[in-house]
Amino acid sequence: MAFTWKEVLLLIFSILMIVIVLLQDSKQDSSKTLTGEKSGLFANQKARGFEVIMTYITLGIAVLFVVFAVLAVAL
Repeated sequence: MAFTWKEVLLLIFSILMIVIVLLQDSKQDSSKTLTGEKSGLFANQKARGFEVIMTYITLGIAVLFVVFAVLAVAL
C-alpha cells in the first residue's frame, strides 16, 4: 500500500504534535487530583520563556495538522 505525500505529511505532523504536547509541563498538580483540593495561588501565572515557545509551536503544528487533514480528505 503506497502512501501519498499528503498522508505522509499528516502522519509527520501528528507525530510532531504528540511529541510537542508530551514535552510541555502540566499546569495542574497531579498529586491533588484524587482529593479534589485545588490551589488558586498560581492560577493566573503567565507563561514565560520555553513555555511560550512551546505554546506557539504547538499552535502552529495544530494548524498545519488541520490544514493537511482537510487537504487529505478534499483532494
